[in-house]
Amino acid sequence: MDAMRPLILCLLAVSCSLAQTVGPAKGALLIAGGGNLGPDILGRFLELAGGPDAPVVVIPTAREDTAIQEGWLGKTALAQAGLKNLIPLHTRDRAIAASDAFAAPLRKARAVWFEGGRQWRLVDAYRGTVTEKELFALLARGGVIGGTSAGATIQGSYLVRGAREGNTIMMAPGYEQGIGFLKNVAIDQHLLVRKRQDDLVAVVRAHPELLGIGIDERTAIEVHGDRFQVIGASRVAIYEAGKPYYFLAPGDRFDLKVREKTQ
Repeated sequence: MDAMRPLILCLLAVSCSLAQTVGPAKGALLIAGGGNLGPDILGRFLELAGGPDAPVVVIPTAREDTAIQEGWLGKTALAQAGLKNLIPLHTRDRAIAASDAFAAPLRKARAVWFEGGRQWRLVDAYRGTVTEKELFALLARGGVIGGTSAGATIQGSYLVRGAREGNTIMMAPGYEQGIGFLKNVAIDQHLLVRKRQDDLVAVVRAHPELLGIGIDERTAIEVHGDRFQVIGASRVAIYEAGKPYYFLAPGDRFDLKVREKTQ
């Protein structure tokens, strides 16, 4: 048994490493829980992006087609917050999303924003494409990626509420993989307003390697590396398998690697 101890410890170390929650090595994420986002969130996104004239790609693909009509871009919260150089990027065709020409605006962008809607539309259009690759490249050069509601959930590695049948289904085969800017994380939104605070419990029980992060409306987390801070008006809930969930308030900071609230 003593001879096997180094091997056992090595395997445990590898297992723990694989289950670690990890944020982006460079750049920043701003992940919002939906609702009417205030200037504390949108203003922070503007600042991270580099100011009102920064080139920002807006992806509305999670929306219904009827919500992506002529003039939609000028009605977004980003436009109302003062961002002037907004570049729309939208398709429902994976072949188009897989083309260099379609993804080209991302190479010049300083920031990206995912609009809300239904998560499965983002999966169908962008998972595994050149567009997805360019999103990671934007982070790698120090850019910022933000999003709200479905645009928040897609940023985790495990996708909740991805079912085509409806957004009350937490775990949907075929739609359980998000883009994964945050590794080993499942992100829920509209948490308290829609009384969803218990819904991530079953997800982390079924997938104990995951950290669950539930974000209420008018609230966001700002992620740099392996740490985030809560900003906005309400609260964020933290979920781990075998533990009761608990809440973070605006101003609270959290270490994703050790999965603990920090000072």
